[in-house]
Amino acid sequence: MGIVFVTREIVGDALERLRSEHEVVVWGGPLPPTAGELRAEVAGADGLLCMLADRVDRELIDAAPRLRAIANYAVGFDNIDVSAAATRGIAVGVTPDVLTEATADLAFALLLAAARRLPEGMAAVRSGEWRTWEPARWLGADVHGATLGIVGYGRIGQAVARRAAGFEMEVLATHATDLDELLARSDFVSLHCPLTTQTHHLIDARALACMKPTAILINTARGGVVDQVALAAALRDGTIAGAALDVTDPEPLSADDPLLRVPNVIVLPHIGSATLTARSQMTELAVENLLAALTGRPMAHPARA
Repeated sequence: MGIVFVTREIVGDALERLRSEHEVVVWGGPLPPTAGELRAEVAGADGLLCMLADRVDRELIDAAPRLRAIANYAVGFDNIDVSAAATRGIAVGVTPDVLTEATADLAFALLLAAARRLPEGMAAVRSGEWRTWEPARWLGADVHGATLGIVGYGRIGQAVARRAAGFEMEVLATHATDLDELLARSDFVSLHCPLTTQTHHLIDARALACMKPTAILINTARGGVVDQVALAAALRDGTIAGAALDVTDPEPLSADDPLLRVPNVIVLPHIGSATLTARSQMTELAVENLLAALTGRPMAHPARA
């Protein structure tokens, strides 16, 4: 029997299976453990079930001599130093597939909300600004028949494309279209690429300048894919019409972040996979990964660079 540290309370019944074979310690604080708290908790652990917000770097790995398995509660793993883990022979697993549809749903919900200016309409109702039916107010952009550019055509990108088909949208994707051409032709640009050294700030001031002034940017990938300083400037000066973000860098944004001071942006608290079904299935996969690795078997869902 080993010791497994879980960095947050999570949903689903799968943790009971883990508890039947190992001692499970779940962090109970309202916020994630700090770097120091995480090091202290993992120092004697054999397994770690961590969240995307947990930085699992070489220093943490070096401080955990018994650690044999890391299960990341996400499809990505940019929060983990996989090279340092591999050097130690520590297996690293992720939770693919099960959050695809939930995240694609949210991406399309953000697209629709930004296109039709739903937050502004809702705010007008609550503030009493809505006085009558007005033919020239709260005018949004057409989604049906528009062009959607998808940056990153993996599972989630393809799921978004399937939703776009129902709106008879023209879909451009980076596996078949040059990025600059995609940006220039698209009415909506939706980001679904992983965060790597190559994609960090992929959407910068130059990329934003390629987009139509009527275009809307949607990001449900990783905050670091977008240069947020450049995005705030582009929204202020009308380089693009709007943005809808489920992810930011950092998370959460500070109260005085420039992005929160521009009117044509939607920011959500990273809820792409936040359905009971998706999160329960993520728990299942994370537990499967840990149970396998802690008995010397390959993880069913390993992180693949």
